[in-house]
Amino acid sequence: MIDHLSLLVTDFERSLRFYLEALAPLGYEIMIDLKREQIPDLPAPRICGLGAGKPDVWLSPCQGKPTNVHLAFTAVDRAQVDAFYEAAIRAGGVDNGKPGPRPQYHPGYYGAFVLDPDGHNIEACCHTPP
Repeated sequence: MIDHLSLLVTDFERSLRFYLEALAPLGYEIMIDLKREQIPDLPAPRICGLGAGKPDVWLSPCQGKPTNVHLAFTAVDRAQVDAFYEAAIRAGGVDNGKPGPRPQYHPGYYGAFVLDPDGHNIEACCHTPP
């Protein structure tokens, strides 16, 4: 089981806004916001832990272009997948797969894909039949 994931981002404030808006339908919010002024040995000037109950996605600034990742969030139902997609597009995400069934993965799989400001492929999916 994965406990948390750190994403490197080129524009911290822009990415933080994107993730807060895009993941709001999934219940995500800032859980921890740390600055180097508070913790001198912090590996970056600022890091934020986002989550719905506990921080499981951490944003950290980087120099240069980060290596892109695919990160999928569990949604409780298809409506939540749709709400994620709409919120992510409004937040500046780029369509990478509109909400819909993905029977090639398995029957009942429903997902939506959006590229974040750094090109990370962000997905919300559910595994329940309609």
